[in-house]
Amino acid sequence: MEDTSNKATHRPQEIPATFISLEEREPRDVSTRELMVEKGRAACSPRSLGSSLRRLLPALDWLPQYSPRTQLLGDVISGLLVGIVAIPQSISYSLLANQDPIYGIYTNFFCNIIYAATATSRHASVGSFGVLCLMVGQSVTRHLQLAGYGDSSTAPGDNSSSPMNGTEGCDRSCYAITVALTLSFLVGLYQILLGVLQLGFVAVYLSEPLLGGFVAGSSLTIITSQMKYLLGLKTPRREGVGSFVLTWVDLFRYIHNTNICDLLTSLVALAIIVPVKELNERYKARMKAPFPIELLVVIVATIISHYFDFEQRYNSAVCGDIPTGFRKPTVPATSLFPSLALDAVPIAVIGFAMTVSLAEIFAKKHGYTVSANQEMIAIGLCNLIPSFFYCFASSAALTKTLLKESTGSQTQVSGLVTSLVLLLVLLWIAPLFYSLQTSILGVVTIVNLRGGLRKFRDTPRMWQLSKLDTVVWWATMLCSTLVTTEIGLLVGVCFALLCVIFRTQRPRATLLGKVGDREVYEDQATYKQLSSIANIKIFRFECSLYYANKDYFKAVLYQKTGLNPVLLRAQARTDGGTGRSFLGTGFGCLKQARRRSEKPPAHPCPPSPDIHTLILDCGAMQFIDTAGLSVLKETQHDYKEIGVQVLLANCNPSIRQRLREGGWDGQESSAGGQLAFHCIHDAVKFAERRHQGESKDRQAALPEPEEMNLQVSL
Repeated sequence: MEDTSNKATHRPQEIPATFISLEEREPRDVSTRELMVEKGRAACSPRSLGSSLRRLLPALDWLPQYSPRTQLLGDVISGLLVGIVAIPQSISYSLLANQDPIYGIYTNFFCNIIYAATATSRHASVGSFGVLCLMVGQSVTRHLQLAGYGDSSTAPGDNSSSPMNGTEGCDRSCYAITVALTLSFLVGLYQILLGVLQLGFVAVYLSEPLLGGFVAGSSLTIITSQMKYLLGLKTPRREGVGSFVLTWVDLFRYIHNTNICDLLTSLVALAIIVPVKELNERYKARMKAPFPIELLVVIVATIISHYFDFEQRYNSAVCGDIPTGFRKPTVPATSLFPSLALDAVPIAVIGFAMTVSLAEIFAKKHGYTVSANQEMIAIGLCNLIPSFFYCFASSAALTKTLLKESTGSQTQVSGLVTSLVLLLVLLWIAPLFYSLQTSILGVVTIVNLRGGLRKFRDTPRMWQLSKLDTVVWWATMLCSTLVTTEIGLLVGVCFALLCVIFRTQRPRATLLGKVGDREVYEDQATYKQLSSIANIKIFRFECSLYYANKDYFKAVLYQKTGLNPVLLRAQARTDGGTGRSFLGTGFGCLKQARRRSEKPPAHPCPPSPDIHTLILDCGAMQFIDTAGLSVLKETQHDYKEIGVQVLLANCNPSIRQRLREGGWDGQESSAGGQLAFHCIHDAVKFAERRHQGESKDRQAALPEPEEMNLQVSL
């Protein structure tokens, strides 16, 4: 490079060849029509049709490779145990969904068969899920009241109430399942549409704190709704805002009517089931399979209730007649679509979120992959198709999934075994549960909510890790409990998104220093023994730059660097300085004073900045919108006015493209070299060498001391 230190004219310094310079690829120019034709040909090929069929039915892939010798035993044992647990849960969750017990068994039977054929997960177990059953029951109760049926405080199987608005052809039980199956149809339709449109990523917006708070709040609501069965009370089922508080008010109002038989039975069942389940969890590593205490309690309680005639002698509520076999298929009631369309949205969202989450957790644990979109289609089919067979909404259930995975399940063949167990109940065993008390079903429901209640113990640890996540958890939990589950979910999603916006609106910003002799630059506020670069400030903004944080970007930049170019220029105008250069020479002011033949003012120019280069580390910026680009332009222009050069470093390709398209004049130097560097060290070296060259040029342009004194005296 030619030495220009002795020349009066300035020649821009070229960027040394040691700096990183990458040539970008030219984007492929394909028209929309060509792209659609190419996609259409690929989709219509026989190979593509076969792969599409295998994607829709993943069982076509794994079933031919199934090894009965190594996989069948684990699947059979796991399927039998899950089926045994599913029997009491199916009946008890039917009560929660405000349905007859037979419909819960239908739901678990059909969805296990469909999920085995359409799912990519090998370990998720689908069926009735407590939170969904609660939401279904709330919608069913509301429509029963709108249809003019009697008080819903009676047991689901009690059809003594009659409608008052022209639905005389259908009793209370018939209308309840009609509402539930229509709701299930809409839920499945929504989920399938989301899966077909490749919108499985929607599940990521339901964060873990949000889902945890929602499950905890819903668990409290479920426990509250089941208390009347444990006490043997006949209270109205409250719905809407404040139902949690109103239900407890009703419980204390009618507590003097407590059925002593139901209360004692509930306490004995709790005293037996809870300790045994705790032992199952504590010693699960030593046990080949957990002890089926729930089924045992249900069987013993049914026998005792039958032989001691609790229904007639103590007026205890029982399940009643449970029919066997299957009913003829039906179609959803299209007249209910308008009133159920909105109710189906939160159920669909929670259903696929739980299913996808559980599928991904156990897939990661066992070393295989699942497709979120296919899982959404699978659970959608589990809701859509069974709706024609008198089933209500379902999803993956945590309790049964944990049991299925821990007992040796290898594939979804275990789901088929579970359906076989439920088929035996449907064909022969179901009528034997006639004398089963509803208080026992309430106990089974409450005991299975222990996982949701245990999440309260995790909140102190969560507070230490992230206060915002803890706030999201508590806000979702309180709204789900005290308002409604639907509003709680909506509030949780909105609050979580607001927390994300808050994090990006005021992100962390810091100045960087150099790590010894290494080409590494780190946060000066976090690490010790970092050296600052003379006359160079390196500023890192740890977030994307967009409209919500553009003002904060400028404010924190001025604060960290200690240099506000806007104030410096305003000070120059206030002091009367009209020179356009603030490089610290003051020659602009001297020249004006010489032209005016007057003494220069005491402070004609603002204090010169102590830096000559500002480097913006963009490594944490994922994108820049138009407002962010405008802020960068303003920043570059303002600092240029006071003689400070602005360089960018660690820009990703999308930001570089935005800078080019936005016409930012700092994209390239006058010598043709890029001023958006691939690393901070290159930007630092460029700034130092350029400043050295400019310093030599300014020294060469300075007049001799005698000449300067003469000019000043004149």
